[in-house]
Amino acid sequence: MTTPAVPTAPRIPEAVHRRRWAILGVLMLSLLIVVLDNSILNVAIKTISTPAPTGLGATQSELEWAINAYTLVFAGLLFSAGLLGDRFGRKRVLLGGLAVFGIGSALAAESGSPAQLIAFRALMALGAAFVMPATLAVLMNVFEREEQPKAIGIWAGGVGLAIAIGPITGGLLLDHFWWGSVFLINVPIVLLALGLMLWLVPESRDPNPGRIDLVGVALSVVGLVLLVYGIIKGGELADFTDATVLATTGAGLAVLVAFVVHEKRSDHPSVDMDYFKNKVFSAAIAVIALVFFALMGVTFFSVFYTQSVRGYSPLQTGLLMLPLAAAQLIFAPRARLVVDRIGIRATTTGAMLVLATTLAAFATLDADTPIWLLEVVFFFMGAGMAHVMTPTSVVIMQALPREKAGSASALSNTFRQVGGALGIAVLGSVLSTSYRNGIEGHLGALPAGVRDTAGESIEATLGVAAKLGERGRSLVGPANDAFLHAMHVTALCGAVVAFAGAVVVALFLPGRPKPAAEDTTKEELERVEP
Repeated sequence: MTTPAVPTAPRIPEAVHRRRWAILGVLMLSLLIVVLDNSILNVAIKTISTPAPTGLGATQSELEWAINAYTLVFAGLLFSAGLLGDRFGRKRVLLGGLAVFGIGSALAAESGSPAQLIAFRALMALGAAFVMPATLAVLMNVFEREEQPKAIGIWAGGVGLAIAIGPITGGLLLDHFWWGSVFLINVPIVLLALGLMLWLVPESRDPNPGRIDLVGVALSVVGLVLLVYGIIKGGELADFTDATVLATTGAGLAVLVAFVVHEKRSDHPSVDMDYFKNKVFSAAIAVIALVFFALMGVTFFSVFYTQSVRGYSPLQTGLLMLPLAAAQLIFAPRARLVVDRIGIRATTTGAMLVLATTLAAFATLDADTPIWLLEVVFFFMGAGMAHVMTPTSVVIMQALPREKAGSASALSNTFRQVGGALGIAVLGSVLSTSYRNGIEGHLGALPAGVRDTAGESIEATLGVAAKLGERGRSLVGPANDAFLHAMHVTALCGAVVAFAGAVVVALFLPGRPKPAAEDTTKEELERVEP
């Protein structure tokens, strides 16, 4: 007589399991404001650069640092924030991060100078760095393994939605209120998220965190900050051979190498470097970096194409992004169904090729291209993103033990941020250099000082043209032509990077997902408090 198999006990407490979808909603609300804040600022740049009382009179450099201060702090602290969440509790870290983000938002809204705005944006990033990895880590601890792909798909769709509705929200606010409203809008959302989180979200942590690797944490923060700063500075100068850029990026890389060596030798490492011996895990991490390198670099110039070349308002530009959001919302939660049918490798390779094609399609856009073609490009771009981000996020999160969910999420987000920063800096430099080369021949009649300023960007050229009145009108056509040529060159560079990502996933990602199974032993079960 055969003894019937004893069913495996549920991994998640019943009280938590019952409210898992409500918890996911709270996590997405927390994630929404962090991601939305990055995209909402893009449409406020022109207003903030306007002299007081309309704006702050910020210079081009100050505007760049209002964006870059957030990226620098956010990318530098993501990894450490994930580790601290694993150790001290992800709910606790989420609550603290949201509170700091909300306070920073309120202060940024009342900034009296560009310097204050830059400082408060850095404070917001400090809070956001603790929110981003914790949301995905909590998700992994409230859903059973078989439901995780669906939940991660919805989570990824939320990221796409936030990216798209940011410009729309910003445009609406700027139409009716002062520039600070794009930051103040975060405060009521933070208060709502904090209340719901206290009520619904369970606490979870690594039951055996060991000692804190203080040296590893310090090395990771210093290395990432130096590297990202060097990347940003190279993009700002449009010269990656500058001594300061080389010294800073070189120092950052050296510190990160020291971090890897220290982690391999430590008996209580922040991250087990053996994880990277897993080709699937490493390939998935690399692809996320490549995707955001290409996308952030290319979509960065799409705002200038729609506003400066095509003449659309900030709100209209935001509305043009709706197909991207719609595709994310439609396909991200359903990407797992495609994976189930044709496998991870085929899904992600096909999606990367779609992304490469959409990026290359920007090279066909001109000043009079029917705008519906741009909408089609955005829709397919969103569909491609959905079928890359969801499967690779699942691969990364399920490759590590559940108790290391914070570390896995932090690694994923760190590579995403560094890839995005590299994309904006490197492809931004390509755009800037190509534009300057194209417009220089048309600036000869301008005074030397004005000539240099006018050659920085299409916005700078059009600004000088507007001040010159009738004499400046002759610059508008060449400026548009130079920008379009620069955009085409940059788009093709982004497409090449996306194609490289397609090669990586085709070579290293598995054909089929592994069947759901218990991923920890009883002794390793993570403490999840209902």
